Amino acid sequence: MKRIFITGASSGIGAALARRYAQQGAALGLLARRRETLEQLVQALPHAQRHRIYPVDVTDHAAVAAAAQDFLQAHGGADVVIANAGVSAGTLTEHAEDLAVFERIIGTNLTATVATFAPFIAAMKRQAQAGSRDCRLVGIASVAGIRGLPGSEAYSASKAAVISYCESLRVELRSAGIRVVTIAPGYIDTPMTQANRYPMPFLMPVDRFAEKACAAIDAGTDYLVIPWQMGIVAKLLRALPNWLYDAAFSRAPHKARAAGK
Repeated sequence: MKRIFITGASSGIGAALARRYAQQGAALGLLARRRETLEQLVQALPHAQRHRIYPVDVTDHAAVAAAAQDFLQAHGGADVVIANAGVSAGTLTEHAEDLAVFERIIGTNLTATVATFAPFIAAMKRQAQAGSRDCRLVGIASVAGIRGLPGSEAYSASKAAVISYCESLRVELRSAGIRVVTIAPGYIDTPMTQANRYPMPFLMPVDRFAEKACAAIDAGTDYLVIPWQMGIVAKLLRALPNWLYDAAFSRAPHKARAAGK
């Protein structure tokens, strides 16, 4: 029986991953801010009695560490830890009030990823050394982290940092037998993207995304963009010279500013 710990588990990608793993018979630790939503999710999952919920804000690092320790003690270890919690909002550096939004996005998307992984690494090293379990640390990034998007300075910066952080961690933990997997979603049909008021190419249903992501995690894939069409787009964007990228995206639609509402 796999032991899976997921942050940002109450909706969207996190909830879809929880449903997918529960169908496979896993024991889940589900962390998110909203207790009621977590309780409703667990009651709808197979083997509800196996799963533990943690109504915790991922920016409360001590509470995240306590949840991790509770899960490790309850299940004797962890096989997959998915740092999925994330927030998105438009930010413009010229507006002083956006600095607080910038800090919140970085804290939730990047720093909380570190805080999620940290309590599990020692236990995973012991598991890997014993040769009894394959261990995975999974960072949910975004194609928005591949090139900076106008009006999304904070979100693009946070996801670019997640990609680089997970790469550093992957190399660091390679000899310890722990796989680090980076998943970069494109447009996935979740409450986060449903707020967008612009076209979203290759929009993918969230349960289909979860199927693809779980397969990549099981395989220990280093890095994957989902859906694959966005992976091609991402490679093309990365290859564009700056002058051409700037010209093409200078008038791209902006996500609404949280501080401007």
